[in-house]
Amino acid sequence: MFENFFNKKGDPAAAPEGKRLYAIGDVHGRLDLLDALLDEIEKDASGLDAAKLIFLGDYVDRGEHSRGVIDRLVELKHSKSETVFLKGNHEASMLDFLDHPDDLPHWLDWGGLETLESYGVDTSLANEVLANELRKNMPATHHKFLQTLKLNHIEGDYLFVHAGLRPGTPLEEQTEEDMLWIRTRFHNAPKNERPEYVVVHGHTPEERPIDDGWRINVDTGACYGGPLTAVVLEGTQRWFLSVRF
Repeated sequence: MFENFFNKKGDPAAAPEGKRLYAIGDVHGRLDLLDALLDEIEKDASGLDAAKLIFLGDYVDRGEHSRGVIDRLVELKHSKSETVFLKGNHEASMLDFLDHPDDLPHWLDWGGLETLESYGVDTSLANEVLANELRKNMPATHHKFLQTLKLNHIEGDYLFVHAGLRPGTPLEEQTEEDMLWIRTRFHNAPKNERPEYVVVHGHTPEERPIDDGWRINVDTGACYGGPLTAVVLEGTQRWFLSVRF
């Protein structure tokens, strides 16, 4: 645990008073790590009435248990109604594949095959048939969950988004592509083009969580054998929880 950095206004960045926030990085089908991290969060938040989970997207693909991950998140949505679920580029690609299977075959190479297998789909079929089979095998609650994911969320001095923000652009002018796909341009944003909020994001896997003061990256490559990580935000303090097998 350590003192937080300053936000763009020059004040110590803070979570809303009386709240502890847990922002969870890219899960990518690693249900085992998700369950283990949720257990650690439950221990860490023991006795607190105001703990809130914020998921940063990329729940599916690459790992073996995308369906199981979505099952768990749907359960959380009902049991912890304040939980926030953001959209990642992999959820966007999955939804695009369902609507336009022949226009987006590269989703299959990004981990879509593992997602299809988790839903019991025969991956030797043609793209259009794959999409039809996925629609049939996917519970309606899963499809609805994916369609209702948010693009960003603000709590106190923190803005949560999957990938980042286009530098020098107001939040209301950010596009879905910016928020789900941006990398280098955001990471290298000059000080005068950074947002007024401290940005918490995933999308770019790192060996360990990155805290650059004005942005925090909690994608630690769970699907590549790295840990699954959450940043914990309370008052002007922040710290990390990670699990790995």
